[in-house]
Amino acid sequence: MAITQPFAITPKTQEGLKEFHKYALRSLDRTSQLRSFMEKVDKSYIREEDLSPDHQKARAANRYGNKDKLQNITIPVIRPQVDAAVNYQAAVFLQDYPIFGVVAAPQFINEAKQFQAVIEDNSVRAGWSRELLLFLRRAFRYNLAPLEVSWDRIATAAIETDISQATTGGGRPKQIIWQGNVLKSWDLYNTYFDSRCLPYDIPNSGEFAGHTQLMSRTALTSFIAKLELHGKMIENIPAAFNAPSEGAPGYTYYLPALNPDVGLLSQSHAGDDWDGWVGLQARSMGGIEINYKNLYEVSTEYVRIMPIDFGIKAPSPKTPQVWKIIWVNHSIPIYVERQTNAHEKLPVLFAQPYEDGLGYQTKSLAQDAQPFQDVASALMNSVIAGRRRAATDRVLYDPSRISEAHINNPNPAAKIPVRPSAYGKPVGEAVFPFPFRDDQAGIAMQEIQAVVQFGNVLLGQNQARQGQFVKGNKTDGQWDTVMSNATSNDQATALLLETQVFTPLKEILKLNILQFQQPGTYYSPSQQSQVDVDPLALRQAVMNFKVTDGLLPDEKIMSTDTLKVAMQAIASSPTLGGAYNVGPMFSYIMKTENVDLTPFEKSPQQLTYEQAYNNWVMLAQMALQKGTPFQTPAPLPEQFGYDPATQDPAARQAGTQ
Repeated sequence: MAITQPFAITPKTQEGLKEFHKYALRSLDRTSQLRSFMEKVDKSYIREEDLSPDHQKARAANRYGNKDKLQNITIPVIRPQVDAAVNYQAAVFLQDYPIFGVVAAPQFINEAKQFQAVIEDNSVRAGWSRELLLFLRRAFRYNLAPLEVSWDRIATAAIETDISQATTGGGRPKQIIWQGNVLKSWDLYNTYFDSRCLPYDIPNSGEFAGHTQLMSRTALTSFIAKLELHGKMIENIPAAFNAPSEGAPGYTYYLPALNPDVGLLSQSHAGDDWDGWVGLQARSMGGIEINYKNLYEVSTEYVRIMPIDFGIKAPSPKTPQVWKIIWVNHSIPIYVERQTNAHEKLPVLFAQPYEDGLGYQTKSLAQDAQPFQDVASALMNSVIAGRRRAATDRVLYDPSRISEAHINNPNPAAKIPVRPSAYGKPVGEAVFPFPFRDDQAGIAMQEIQAVVQFGNVLLGQNQARQGQFVKGNKTDGQWDTVMSNATSNDQATALLLETQVFTPLKEILKLNILQFQQPGTYYSPSQQSQVDVDPLALRQAVMNFKVTDGLLPDEKIMSTDTLKVAMQAIASSPTLGGAYNVGPMFSYIMKTENVDLTPFEKSPQQLTYEQAYNNWVMLAQMALQKGTPFQTPAPLPEQFGYDPATQDPAARQAGTQ
């Protein structure tokens, strides 16, 4: 089994890697305005892009209890479209349990069940469903989403008085408490990658991909203490806690301000300085005086480099290799590890649901829906403007007879006195109200429906798919045809996601398990039993495993429907039945459906004994019919090496372990 090894590197090498890290951070700044694009999409997605004075005044009045003012309305077009697309893909890839199934040839079906038990444990412990849902939602909003696939080890945090000892090999040795495949959907606002490659090619051809997250001092301490080490870590731990922020301008941790009504800007740099509040003083660690920060930026970065270029002493230094580096505040590397994974990819997969050959210029689903949301909202707000006009009618008045302050009094019950110059004259001559007519409101509402329908046509969706009631009489066949046609775009997208992400994801999961899995016992909910995992047996059967998902279920890979038809034909034909071992065949078919009938199969000794006993009964009956004495004793189970106690499935299973 290959084991990844961290490497201690020289200060000169660290400086070289630091320059490479800064180059990687600046790469997106040279090629795109990714963050501004995502902010615009997200504001449209949550309908918070209207900054017009009328809307803001009405919003403020509503917030303070005045419900007479009418806000502008943004017609929801983008979010329903995104939700419908995400829900379809979630139903395809994430609805089944386990998310990824495992099938194998009959002789390796037991190993396949071990493999599946490991996948089930990893998916539950690492929260795959949540990460994949976030990944799909980001993919349809931005037409770009990264997913990290790593084999992580969680070690016991060493109990030490000095964290520098715990992380540099001193003190009590650590123990692995869990290890397995972990999926993480990276926040694209704080992700940087090699944009010289198309998204699909980044894992195979890209030189770098990284992600930054915020950690408090205690979170960083716990993170470092739980890092699993096979050898040495770079001895930069004290310096890391004292690290200044040296990120590229504009590429430190970024949190967009999207929702003005949010009660708490989560993970914000701003906030209470808890260390100052409790009076925490600077203290020494490893001979260095530490001034702790309130928050740290921790970057996990995967790079494809040649070690000789950075003076790293590693095997095959002139061969491109994948390395993992963890940075604190973009200035101090605390962990450098060569990735010896068999797949040889950057373990970050990028999805682009709408890939049409235009690369990063392809519009996302949200961008395609944007104009329709804008036009529909403009039509709706014209109706609201009419309502405002009706509630605050416009008039002409003679300022020599009526004062401006009185006629613009917001109190609807206020009396309006006339000036002395108006005495003796008809009051109607001093005021002339404009007649209000709103002939376009009904037309605008119809046009809104038409505009929204145009958006559905562009994106291949319909109202029924978005959970909306549609009038009309249709037979079941007509309805199924309409809905089948409505999902054709989603089916093509699912095929694309299968190629871009889920096929390499399944391959990485499989190779990681075969390479790093340790012996252990796992409970498999689908099999409803404890499964003992033997890594050696898994590796011997490596070429026989196929990992499935919702788009490629085991029925397609194993042709179980055909096997069932064959089983029926064999059962109905004595000739065919005599040519096959029907019992093991039936058990195999049921195992592909997660039902293990192997403990109930009869052993060869039992079959031989039962055949001999049946023959003895038949001979005894014949002798009885003829009146001939029959003195042959009945066969005994032990004569055939058969113990009837093993008829109990639990006893048989215990006896085979």
